Amino acid sequence: MPAQSKAQQRAAGAALSAKRGDTKVDDLEGASKDMYESMSEDELEEIASTSHDNLPEKVDD
Repeated sequence: MPAQSKAQQRAAGAALSAKRGDTKVDDLEGASKDMYESMSEDELEEIASTSHDNLPEKVDD
């Protein structure tokens, strides 16, 4: 599942960094914290690796 926006891709990157132990979990907020708690490392990797090309900054619900 690729990211649908740049914001989602960045949140997944932050969650993935914490999942790997590169950053502190306590530093996560909002969507990145939710992603950290609910997704596997493989799922986060897939979203975080999405190219920024042609992605909107943010997608409204």
